[in-house]
Amino acid sequence: MVLLAAAVCTKAGKAIVSRQFVEMTRTRVEGLLAAFPKLMNTGKQHTFVETESVRYVYQPLEKLYMVLITTKNSNILEDLETLRLFSRVIPEYCRVLEESEISEHCFDIIFAFDEIVALGYRENVNLAQIRTFTEMDSHEEKVFRAVRETQEREAKAEMKRKAKELQRARQDAERAGKKSPGFGGFGSSGMSSVTSATIITDTIEPEKPKVAPASVRPSGSSKALKLGVKGKEVDNFVDKLKSEGENIITSSAGRKASEASKVLQPPVNIESVHLRVEEKISLTCGRDGGLQNMEVLGMITLKVTDEKNGRISILINNNDKKGAQLQTHPHVDKKLFTNESLIVLKNQDKSFPLNSDLGVLKWRLQSTDESLIPLTINCWPSESGSGCDVNIEYELQDQGLELNDVVITIPLPSGVGAPVVGDLDGQYNHDSRKNILEWSLPVIDEKNKSGSLEFSIDGKPNDFFPIHVSFVSKRNFCDIQMAKVTYIEGGSPVKFSSETSFVVDKYEIL
Repeated sequence: MVLLAAAVCTKAGKAIVSRQFVEMTRTRVEGLLAAFPKLMNTGKQHTFVETESVRYVYQPLEKLYMVLITTKNSNILEDLETLRLFSRVIPEYCRVLEESEISEHCFDIIFAFDEIVALGYRENVNLAQIRTFTEMDSHEEKVFRAVRETQEREAKAEMKRKAKELQRARQDAERAGKKSPGFGGFGSSGMSSVTSATIITDTIEPEKPKVAPASVRPSGSSKALKLGVKGKEVDNFVDKLKSEGENIITSSAGRKASEASKVLQPPVNIESVHLRVEEKISLTCGRDGGLQNMEVLGMITLKVTDEKNGRISILINNNDKKGAQLQTHPHVDKKLFTNESLIVLKNQDKSFPLNSDLGVLKWRLQSTDESLIPLTINCWPSESGSGCDVNIEYELQDQGLELNDVVITIPLPSGVGAPVVGDLDGQYNHDSRKNILEWSLPVIDEKNKSGSLEFSIDGKPNDFFPIHVSFVSKRNFCDIQMAKVTYIEGGSPVKFSSETSFVVDKYEIL
């Protein structure tokens, strides 16, 4: 076969995307496509028409046409097979088959067309190979990044070791000069990971300043490919286009905005005594029901920025009925906390350290009780004659919670195009590159405690697992809160600010 051109056009013959595989002028291509609708006869079932010089082989794509222009002596059977492959490529890059969507992903489509046909002749490739070729994955790039990450980790470890040596030398110098070593009983802690919830250590040091490591480069010259990495040249080119008045639309802008909205912002007015309640949940459920494991790690962190507010006591309201195990820091009076729910230092003559995030109370809840699952997800895939019909439902079991920015991510089989979505609560987004369907709900609370999503797509029931869930909340799972803060001397109240966050570390349905 000799394929002259492949194009996606409207029913009026207007070219949206066209790729020529032999030398042809733009005027000739536009003329051939403009003549194409006039040659079609209504009421006939064939998908090709001929003129004196060329043959059109076409397939309808909703309101558009996928058209191949070939010579008249080409093999019609090979032409139809090639047409089917072209038609399967389009949904890989476009969520909906509309003119605006095709125009937005035109270059991705053209690159895929080039993998199918070279110099007018069909290449022996399938859809999976086309996807691999266009992604341009590089083994050398992976090796280069792995080496760089290893060297960065080594540099950070060396930096921490040096910082400890400097801190130890500073403490020795202070002891030699008979200076007061100050309060060193608490270690700074955060919730950057699940393991960071363990704040009790044998040797506790004051918080060290974070020093950004210098950029580490692998020794010797590296010729590793760095495909897919945007360099300064691309940024400069985009800036130049913007300066010339071009309207540049970046697909990542919306994604970055959505990711930014998932970060719970701290209170606007932070007082000199600030308390932060942080919880992370790690949960695994079976697709047929049953809670395999659930673990909730929580912590209360104190930050004092005014020296006069250093000697304080914190009253905790523990209304938890789920069975969380609480543990105070060794320098907190455990008996006073057990009897009166007060967080006070054992040595009440000392003050809490200034300008440091200090963990004062932590708790842990581990259970396999299904009634404690905050948000249940039920997925019902059923095979049909045309593929698989999938129904997904959610239900908020803990109605005291308010979950924000909920995203339920469902994996999809590759190479079958976009799903056909039916009934839907919220919004959805199909990522054809990652082969996932993201179901987004801004808020799930007592007024919006259940919802469903239905879609159809080719595949088997096992293709739609595991399902992952992410959310954030300003209400914690275990009902543990701060009631009030008072001075140790006199018992007068202290003005304080607080914030609460409940986030997901892992939430999956296998």
